[in-house]
Amino acid sequence: MAIIPQGRLFSWKQIEGRSDLDRLRMVLAVIPDQGLMEKLELYRGKGRDDYPVRAVWNSLLAGVVYQHVSVASLRRELLRNGELRGLCGFDPLLGARAVPSESAYTRFLRNLFRCTGEIEAMFDDLVARLGSELPELGRHLGIDSKAIRSAGRPSGKDLDGRRDRDGDWGAKTYRGKRPDGTLWERVKRWFGYKLHLIVDVRYEVPLGYEVSRASVSDTTRLLLMTERLGARHGWLLERAEDFSGDKGYDSEENNRELYDRYGIKPIIDVRHDWKDGEDTRPLDPDRVDNLVTDEEGSIFCVRQSMRDAHKVEMVPMAFYGFEPDRQTLKYRCPAAVYGYECAERKSCSWTDYGRVVRVPLDLDRRRFVPVPRSTYKWRRLYRGRTAVERVNSRLDVSFGFERHFIRGMNKMRLRVGMALVVMLSMALGSIQMGELDRMRSLVWSPGLRRAA
Repeated sequence: MAIIPQGRLFSWKQIEGRSDLDRLRMVLAVIPDQGLMEKLELYRGKGRDDYPVRAVWNSLLAGVVYQHVSVASLRRELLRNGELRGLCGFDPLLGARAVPSESAYTRFLRNLFRCTGEIEAMFDDLVARLGSELPELGRHLGIDSKAIRSAGRPSGKDLDGRRDRDGDWGAKTYRGKRPDGTLWERVKRWFGYKLHLIVDVRYEVPLGYEVSRASVSDTTRLLLMTERLGARHGWLLERAEDFSGDKGYDSEENNRELYDRYGIKPIIDVRHDWKDGEDTRPLDPDRVDNLVTDEEGSIFCVRQSMRDAHKVEMVPMAFYGFEPDRQTLKYRCPAAVYGYECAERKSCSWTDYGRVVRVPLDLDRRRFVPVPRSTYKWRRLYRGRTAVERVNSRLDVSFGFERHFIRGMNKMRLRVGMALVVMLSMALGSIQMGELDRMRSLVWSPGLRRAA
């Protein structure tokens, strides 16, 4: 029988225990919750103080950090884990008797539902502190929405306490093309809510959020959330250079307002709503010309084929930059830029520079944007939008929104706000401890890394 060195095993357990608690300790050291504590103390008034407000709040944060899906699960952990009770602030002399009952948690949460303003203030305070730590924060923004199913049933005549009277039905349609050229379509439907997130795509941290019913359109939220972000953090919009979003945010108003009002370049995919078989349209319908455009705003020169005199071919015009003073996109003749042979070159321009075409943005603000979709730069910036999807994935996997028991708008807003506040607190704590590469992680902490 092998003999296990007891001293080594004991020290390993101590290290792992301390490291695991470091995650919560880091959140508690960073989170700006003093205003919330004062308000909760006012709500308690002169009532019994069997369970201190600070300790109960800390235990709820522990539930977020350690991914407990319910108060019952959190209570079981507190009952068996004396170190966790001590870190939360419960009286160590009382032992397991210090853990609040389920009814005590219910009363506490009712008061907490009235403090959504304080939760949002904590979120904004953490964003501001992150901005002072990260000079590049906010340069590249991304937006996306996330479906969150309600744990309650749709509201009906039989209100049995398990119905959700705040949520509603939402749907999202996904379309694509198979390798054989056939089109496919899939519709995702859910009952509940939708989380709208503005995220810094480089550091993958949330900068603004909103919880709405599932049926609320993504398109209408972009400018409202941007305006709210500017009112709370004007410096973020001053830093921002571009704003990426999927085709759900494609609209003439969004593209125009982002650039004209805020000076932010929209990197938003375009919805394909032309008729089937309509690949191109004349760039200027009122002019007889050989220039056409597709649905994404690319410009093509239609010319006679050099190989077959009976055929014509479309050659992409060479993009030569955006002219902010003119609000135009400049294109040049591809034959002049790339040295193509073109039988019709002299009919377009007699100079070696070739024909120049300036396309005003106002010709169609959906298709024509400061960074054209045909450029490598647009594709590179658009890939940054996936940062929002990764943040959404962390909310599902690490913060428990994939499997939860939340129903009702108040509970959902509180739970989302707490998760995002913990996320920012972990990021800020990691930065302050010199662990910038760990700022996105909830599982790893500086203490855990040292222990490893």
